[in-house]
Amino acid sequence: MYHYVEDKTFLKNMRNVCSDLINQLVQEINSKNTMKVKACLVGSGARNLETQNEQEPIDLDYNLIIVKANFDINNCREIKEYVRKEFNRVLKRNNWGDCQDSTFALSTEYRHFTTGNNTCFKIDLGIIYDNKDAWYRLIHNKTGVVDNDSWIWNMGANSQNLNKKVEYIKKNYYWEEVRRVYLEKKNLYLIRRDYNHPSFNCYIEAINEIYYAKGGK
Repeated sequence: MYHYVEDKTFLKNMRNVCSDLINQLVQEINSKNTMKVKACLVGSGARNLETQNEQEPIDLDYNLIIVKANFDINNCREIKEYVRKEFNRVLKRNNWGDCQDSTFALSTEYRHFTTGNNTCFKIDLGIIYDNKDAWYRLIHNKTGVVDNDSWIWNMGANSQNLNKKVEYIKKNYYWEEVRRVYLEKKNLYLIRRDYNHPSFNCYIEAINEIYYAKGGK
């Protein structure tokens, strides 16, 4: 079952290493004329949402949010390939192996620290497009034959006005309840063996549940 990671020193070191790589990627992409992006930990940068399943490795989830694109935003395959190549460039520069293209994210290899807590961890980087009415996540539907695959923008269910809802929750000090519901949902889908609800989806569901339960409109 999932639980929150409590080792604060380990969390700090893990965030520092992973966030540095993601920041390098943002700078690399923004230095060119292809697209403008920003990045954050899942939860729009919200902290204290890092979970671990028993003693298994930890996946640190980031969103790479497309702010502006100088090409067809619906060419999802081109977008993911471009980000993958740029990410690999950054990873290679930092002596990491290439990332892997999964359905929901670009995933790095697992790493661990040689001193202190040696739990393995990796980065899962989702590509997000916020078109102001909802959040869309880039999905690579795999068939086993690349030419038959599809790349699409999948709207996060009930992701409308997500930032507004987060602001309301934090302003009214309901964040601990978001943490409780978020963990419950991750464990619910784990028990069901439902692998179509990555952390980003669990986060949206938790935000909506608390927002409406606490009088948000």
